[in-house]
Amino acid sequence: MAPEEPTRFVETTTEVRQGESGPSVLALLVVSTGLAVLILGVIWFVWFRV
Repeated sequence: MAPEEPTRFVETTTEVRQGESGPSVLALLVVSTGLAVLILGVIWFVWFRV
């Protein structure tokens, strides 16, 4: 039985770059995390304030 040759994938540059995450993804992550921390901090301060 002959050994199998490795499968070769041919993709265009547009297809390869589809999963690229740019600075907008990082900004969205930072802003959403900051807002979540801020909202949880306000809720904690209002709820547990003595």
